[in-house]
Amino acid sequence: MPVFKRRESEARSYCRGFDTVFTKATGAEMTDTAGRTYIDFLAGCSSLNYGHNDPDMKAALVDHIAGDGVTHGLDMHTDAKGAFIETFEEHILKPRDMDHKLMFVGPTGANAVEAAMKLARKATGRTNVIAFTNGFHGVTQGALAATGNSYHRGGAGVPLNNVTRMPYDGYMGEGYDTCDLLEKMLNDASSGVDAPAAILLETVQGEGGLNAASPDWIVRVGQLAKEHGALLILDDIQAGCGRTGTFFSFDEMDVQPDIVTLAKSVSGFGLPMGLVLVKPEHDVMGPAEHNGTFRGNTHAFVTARVAIEKFWADDALQRDIKRRADMMEDALTEIASMVDGAYLKGRGMMRGVDVGSGELAGDICAMAFQNGLIVETSGPNDEVVKILAPLTIPDETLKAGLKILVEAAQSVTGNLKIAAE
Repeated sequence: MPVFKRRESEARSYCRGFDTVFTKATGAEMTDTAGRTYIDFLAGCSSLNYGHNDPDMKAALVDHIAGDGVTHGLDMHTDAKGAFIETFEEHILKPRDMDHKLMFVGPTGANAVEAAMKLARKATGRTNVIAFTNGFHGVTQGALAATGNSYHRGGAGVPLNNVTRMPYDGYMGEGYDTCDLLEKMLNDASSGVDAPAAILLETVQGEGGLNAASPDWIVRVGQLAKEHGALLILDDIQAGCGRTGTFFSFDEMDVQPDIVTLAKSVSGFGLPMGLVLVKPEHDVMGPAEHNGTFRGNTHAFVTARVAIEKFWADDALQRDIKRRADMMEDALTEIASMVDGAYLKGRGMMRGVDVGSGELAGDICAMAFQNGLIVETSGPNDEVVKILAPLTIPDETLKAGLKILVEAAQSVTGNLKIAAE
């Protein structure tokens, strides 16, 4: 449609790589105006972990709307919010022995990060936040200060302050524990690193290239935070809600963060919703001190409750994720074998293959799209082919999508070898 190019801002991005007009989406598939159906390995950048238009969530939402349920309630008490909190408490918090309060913020991940950083600074009386190389936490001003990507940082137009960058796990190569440097800098009164209010990290860096930190490294970072009076903030916006195999990406680690940020798939249905979990002793914001007109999306509460009841009351989905993750690993291993130096990255169903070149990764994804698959790249130079298929994708659909991706890689790398010869 010419209207997009004529009137939509140059800030548009995903549509540049997926140049068609979509009209319908169900499960793990999207259909365009020409009636062509694509397998979706993007899933709203992990905002649709349970696929498009889950029938149970949709039915609950339609019933809520048809019954004149509250549409917009600011942060007032509603039956939908109460039901969501009770369900989240029963199936998510209690089984993990978490006593965190729920802070509903503006409906984006960036807003959740902003709130988390503000909470930590107010609770500790400090200003500095330690973040890590290749971290991505959003592009609003405060969250952007903690984001590593120079392209996005360059869009700020002003200095981005009060964050100290440290090397993430593996950043310095094998055999170098970057926690040693973090510990040294925190213990040295002349290091120039101000006492931190918080240490902020993703257990798997989604936009940073699917860098997955080891459990031991994450546990040690948490210990260092506690020793130095800083709060540990785990950003689970993209890696959470089952993406790495368990509801929280840190579930199987010996760590309990002071603050957790959630967004993307927390609503279950792709509806905007931001959520901050904070230990009671750090719940220090006064009434409306961090507010927003759309904090607490009532429609999102309806679908989020159904998502938790349907997928997290038992371990059936976790078993499915493990099986599907193994299928993805097999296909990605085949792709890696086609490119010298390529290797697998990520964890669970948050996986990809680093092919060493943004141009090559982009060509593979473009070829895959031509053949009916939506898949994106990530990493500092877009060098990682990144799969974020819905966690609920049927096995046969997953196999079909992986086949398209493998064949796209074969076509692109084959053409490169022919050209080189």
